[in-house]
Amino acid sequence: MRQIQTDLWETAPYDPMPGLTTHAYLFAADEGNVLFYNTGHAGEIDAMAELGGVQLHYLSHQDELGDTIRTIRERFRARLGGHIRERESFARYCLPDILFDEREWHGGRIEVIPTPGHSPGSTCFRVRSATGKTYLFTGDTLFLDREGRWRAGYISGYSEREPLAESLRLLRGLAPDLVVSSAAPSGVGFQELTPESWPELVNQALQRLPA
Repeated sequence: MRQIQTDLWETAPYDPMPGLTTHAYLFAADEGNVLFYNTGHAGEIDAMAELGGVQLHYLSHQDELGDTIRTIRERFRARLGGHIRERESFARYCLPDILFDEREWHGGRIEVIPTPGHSPGSTCFRVRSATGKTYLFTGDTLFLDREGRWRAGYISGYSEREPLAESLRLLRGLAPDLVVSSAAPSGVGFQELTPESWPELVNQALQRLPA
């Protein structure tokens, strides 16, 4: 794992299927470490242990499911969180301890923001870092494409365009200092920016959505 912020670590790239590269991110907090997304690398799970393990494991959507979900839960007794609309998909691996259904704060530091569209239960997470920065984990709702542009995670025949567009409009009103996606086609899954620049980047992603 490599440290990308004072309290945030990124796993090595993982390719769950041809053409798809992802990362997971470990957020270190006094209340316990939180893992966003998932990795298939056993060595990265060992690295998490060295950093204090995982108390909470939040998935942004069902595409991040895999056998390591059970490994992380069993090794660290981590509580798993996922959206209620994707409960059946989660059940193939293990049932979530925490089911998301609406926008809410968890522990005063993590805001759960349901953002349907890419998948029925796609969820983003806004995190208040003790450093004063705001991190926004967008899953595949928004990701950095190979050209380094933020793009909506629309897949024909799988995603729903209008709910996705509405989710982007919701995210546009946030003011992140760091945005972190799950999918990373270029190998880069995060970008530091100014809160003032974010609305225009989301507008560009909206413009690139297929009609």
